[in-house]
Amino acid sequence: MHVPANELAAAAARKFVRAVLTERTAPHSPEAPAISDGSVDDAVLLASELVTSAAAHAGPGLEVACHLQVGPGPHALGPWARTAQARAGAGWVGVVVEVLEHGPAGRPGGSTSPHSPVHGYRRQLMHSLAESWGVTCRRTGKATWVRLECATARPLAATEHPVAGLPAEVTRRPPPPPEPALPRGHPGHRAQWAEREGQWFLAEAGELLAGQLDEDMVAALAGQLLVPRLADWCAIWLTTDHAGLRLSRVWHTDEQHIRTLRRSLEKDPPSAALSTTGLPWPWPEGEKTPNTGGSALAFPLVAGGRYHGTLLIGQAGQPELTDTVVRLVEDVARRTAQAVVTARHYTRQATISRTLQRRQLPTSLAAIPGIDTALVYEPWAEGQTVGGDFYDLFPMGRHRWCFLLGDVSGHDMEAMSVTGLARHLVRLLAREGHGVETLLNRLNHAMTEEAAEATTPRGEGARLLSLLYGELEPDPATGSTQCTIASAGHPSPLRLTTNGTVISAARPQILLGVEEHTNYHADTITLTPGETLLCVTDGVTERRNGTQQLDDDNGLARILATCAGLGAKAIAERIRQTTHDFSTQPIADDLAILVLEAVPVLRSAATITTSRPQGEY
Repeated sequence: MHVPANELAAAAARKFVRAVLTERTAPHSPEAPAISDGSVDDAVLLASELVTSAAAHAGPGLEVACHLQVGPGPHALGPWARTAQARAGAGWVGVVVEVLEHGPAGRPGGSTSPHSPVHGYRRQLMHSLAESWGVTCRRTGKATWVRLECATARPLAATEHPVAGLPAEVTRRPPPPPEPALPRGHPGHRAQWAEREGQWFLAEAGELLAGQLDEDMVAALAGQLLVPRLADWCAIWLTTDHAGLRLSRVWHTDEQHIRTLRRSLEKDPPSAALSTTGLPWPWPEGEKTPNTGGSALAFPLVAGGRYHGTLLIGQAGQPELTDTVVRLVEDVARRTAQAVVTARHYTRQATISRTLQRRQLPTSLAAIPGIDTALVYEPWAEGQTVGGDFYDLFPMGRHRWCFLLGDVSGHDMEAMSVTGLARHLVRLLAREGHGVETLLNRLNHAMTEEAAEATTPRGEGARLLSLLYGELEPDPATGSTQCTIASAGHPSPLRLTTNGTVISAARPQILLGVEEHTNYHADTITLTPGETLLCVTDGVTERRNGTQQLDDDNGLARILATCAGLGAKAIAERIRQTTHDFSTQPIADDLAILVLEAVPVLRSAATITTSRPQGEY
């Protein structure tokens, strides 16, 4: 069965495996061995664990297969083979569950290389799971294969539909009646709950923990999963970058005791070298009960052979925790450790990405006497502060300023890296004294040369660049500003005059990086006070509403004509809002808008409006 690799994958796999096993053991399939309901539950939970692990790293989806396997004679049975038939070695029945991952293009093999770090973590997690469940497990680059030996609910007699290799030597016995449920607060309530609901609890806990991308959220969720089901209180320490420990989260059945418990636990943190699981721990001083204390145990959070913290639980009024509860908490600790590792990898990659992105764009725009500047920048990709569009505005001496607005083809991480290189290269060429025309010619030569040296065939990996580049020279005596500007494959800049007329400010020319020997030409205009220059990327002009684009029939010029009398910031905001309102569909490209308005010297300012990921300031 094909299931999507998302949060619903585990639920779909559980439903599928249960349906398959129910059909195989139904009365209309008398030739199949009738495995017990408990073994069906075990197989369903095991499939849930496998799919939860695979879904985090798979491509478009997963393939889940399930079938029965039988064999004669004694077998190396795990702790799940509970029938007398299996223990006597009369024969065995197994449920085989196989999870096949699909790669990015729908090919088998998953989205990670067999030699990648993610694959190593997955393999270690599978080995830990197999050891915990006592099952046979094989992990390859394409699939995870697991066999679970089962208990049979009805051994087959020789006269009724025998199965090859399965002699019927055990008489049928009715299952014992279930024990009555103990009330909450009873000393044996948690142990009984762990026996009855433990494996279901682990499956749900695994799904919840695997979906967290923040280590403190992992710790908080683990505490809420354990309290009050298996403990009266829980505390989780996590390692720090300096080989120390910090108390991440404390949880208690009575929230009023959390602060007191935290203060008590912080006085005696665990050793960073803790390796023994289920280690008895001194009962905290501030956590006294009428039964004079209780039982506390510490569990190391270990994944990938490395220590990542300690999980501490306590049960009030209990001299010691039962083995069933201890084993269940050990499993939760393993899943918590793996979730912490995953969250830390995500945080590390996100931090690196943010750090690199901050260097791709200028942190501020230069203030130009006599020019009011406004910028809107909205990268398309979720979670990124930089896309394929880029901008800059920097001084060149005391009386000249350079500005640029560019767009690299694509909006992925590679496009982001090219934006930074192009921006810094333009600055370098400008500081070497190159004017608008010679700068574009040299930049074009550099890009065509790089494309020729690329290992990929031309057109497959080459990046094209459109660029609008200009120089501004304000004249304090007249209040006007001379602008020399050139467009290389970029949407034409528009000039809004004081009487509301909109005209193009530069002639269209070919993209950079296409033809090595192209000569670019610049246009010169004079902006008088009250006139505005609008520069945008194709995220504005090519905004779609069905088959219509925003700039069809000079749509952008007509919008700009309605902005007569508005300041630079108001014009930038109107263009941005109009672009969003042009269609009900989300923006499908990076968006960049640069507005330069000639104003009296005392009014000049620079304003940047950017769309940043939530939580970043």
